[in-house]
Amino acid sequence: MTTSATHPAASPAAPSTVRLRPADLAALASIGLSTRKLRGTLSGLGIAIGVAAIVAVLGLSASSQAALLAKIARLGTNLLTVANGQTYSGSPAELPDAAPAMIARLPGVAAVQDTGVISGVNAYESPLIPRIETNALSVQAASLGLPSVAGTRTAQGTFLNPATAREPVAVLGATTARLLGINRIRPGERIQIGGLWFYVTGILGPAAYAPEIDSAVLVGFPAAEHYLHFDGHPSEIYVRTTPDNQGITRRVDRRLAAQANPGNPSQVDVSQPSVALTAQADAKGALDTLFLGLGAVALLVGAIGVANVMVISVLERRSEIGLRRALGATRGQIRAQFLTEAILLSLAGGAAGVILGVIITSVYGRAHGETILIPLQAWTGGLGAALLIGALAGLLPAIRAARLPPTQALLTI
Repeated sequence: MTTSATHPAASPAAPSTVRLRPADLAALASIGLSTRKLRGTLSGLGIAIGVAAIVAVLGLSASSQAALLAKIARLGTNLLTVANGQTYSGSPAELPDAAPAMIARLPGVAAVQDTGVISGVNAYESPLIPRIETNALSVQAASLGLPSVAGTRTAQGTFLNPATAREPVAVLGATTARLLGINRIRPGERIQIGGLWFYVTGILGPAAYAPEIDSAVLVGFPAAEHYLHFDGHPSEIYVRTTPDNQGITRRVDRRLAAQANPGNPSQVDVSQPSVALTAQADAKGALDTLFLGLGAVALLVGAIGVANVMVISVLERRSEIGLRRALGATRGQIRAQFLTEAILLSLAGGAAGVILGVIITSVYGRAHGETILIPLQAWTGGLGAALLIGALAGLLPAIRAARLPPTQALLTI
């Protein structure tokens, strides 16, 4: 008896799914975008504007802050100013003549210089100018070491010295020189002060810590008393404490009012200019928040544009989707293709925005003489936001494309 062995029929092997490599997926997505260049460019423009705003705002803020910190480091934080305040009746108070000398005796005080506003005296470039047009300039008596203590320098010419402080000689603040139309020191340069001719020997640079000096005409104390009938009382005293020692600066700050005017310390105003300069940076930070909000709105508009482009792309490419599904593409591959297209579109807009933001920051920084500084979080945050927007905006259209039945899609061929 013979037995025959029966072998079961071999079942056909299921087709294997070909996996798309990242490089192939990126190439496939770029082809889909290249066929609709104008539409993709317009939709990516909103993202580019939003990212450019973010990069530019953070870059400009960082550059300004770096310039401000460099200025504070150069000028120091050890400058204190003493000014005459008000009496109980509201009228201007008066600092004693001996106030600068008394302040110089305080422990921790390294240098003291002072100015005094000469009331009722104005400066003009020519006697033909109407007396009412004062340009808000003040005439002040100044001590000889004022520039170094107040944090400025002589930009042109020379400052007052023991000889010229007794003569009709004046030095102009930076703003004063500009308003009077004097851009350099010429031989015999003169201006009218209180009806008298004063020779101009110098122009000061900008005084970041003492803006009142910028709009002043400075003469020596002896000349002010002799020619302009000045009473000799100081109105502003500039005090430098021991450098790089905030503890000493705070101790001197607490004692300045009583030392300057022992009889009426409440009528003395004491301030630290570096604190005001830091507050200026904080005010700029508030505006930065506003512009960052506008950048976020532009990114939102760009996200809507990307989503709109991808939805239309799915509708227009149903035949392509159906054909790829019929050839073996899985839903995951279709979903990955359209999601990658949205991400590439957003990243292209984000990269363009980063470049635009860097250009804006560079142009502004060079125009204002600031160090160009682009924080790492500015451009990485911009690209990260573009990537997130592309993923979110393309997710729904990608899911919709993956769910499209092949037979229905092929009907559009």
